[in-house]
Amino acid sequence: MSPVLEVARPTPEIVVLTMNRPDKLNALNYELVEALHTELDALADDNDCRVVVLTGAGRGFCSGLDLGAPNPNESGGGTEFPRSGMRWQERIADLTAKIHRLRQPVIAAVNGVAYGGGLGIAAACDLRVAEPSAKFCTQFIKLGLGGCDIGVSYTLPRIIGAGPAFDLILTARAVDAEEALRLGLVSRVNENCLFEATTIAETLCVYGKFGVESTKQVLWANLDASSLESALHLENRSQILASTSGEMREAASKILRKN
Repeated sequence: MSPVLEVARPTPEIVVLTMNRPDKLNALNYELVEALHTELDALADDNDCRVVVLTGAGRGFCSGLDLGAPNPNESGGGTEFPRSGMRWQERIADLTAKIHRLRQPVIAAVNGVAYGGGLGIAAACDLRVAEPSAKFCTQFIKLGLGGCDIGVSYTLPRIIGAGPAFDLILTARAVDAEEALRLGLVSRVNENCLFEATTIAETLCVYGKFGVESTKQVLWANLDASSLESALHLENRSQILASTSGEMREAASKILRKN
């Protein structure tokens, strides 16, 4: 049996994670959630990995929670369920937090449907590229739940703006790759999104390690900056730290030699 999460390393600095439940459009079950947690924890300590690409096997990126799979904490039933259900809910939602705080940039290569939790995971990534067949839908409210889950109430407004985010979350309407590009939900559409994502990853690997990691951190942090002065302070601090690295001196030397 194939693993529910395939891990490949096309180069020493790039890791490709492929959710591998194609018969279920890579829906999230207990095994896949735990496999993602395990690999994300390992990547957090992997100094060789510079960029992570996340994609899905087959026709989908991730169709959200596998509604046919049992809740691993549901066995208590009765009054125990709210507590056990919350543990499972938090375990799934923490995937987005782990992606968000990972040092390495994470690129979602959305090769098909990204629904519910799948959209949440894609939105937690730093960049998203899609194939023309990709479709995005929050879906949660259609299931009798609240529309805000697995981080979308935080990530979507910051990616596409509050108005479009309210529209997608409240109506749970599906958008195709073309509209996702227009909204800014994805930055590129390519017939082979995995190739496109890997090409971007290769570009990022040319730049300095500290520079790329600090850029991710500053971009996300300054989305919540209280003022321009606060944003400038964090930028200035990161730039001074970056300027002390040998990477800056090497890059500057290369540019001078070209000129």
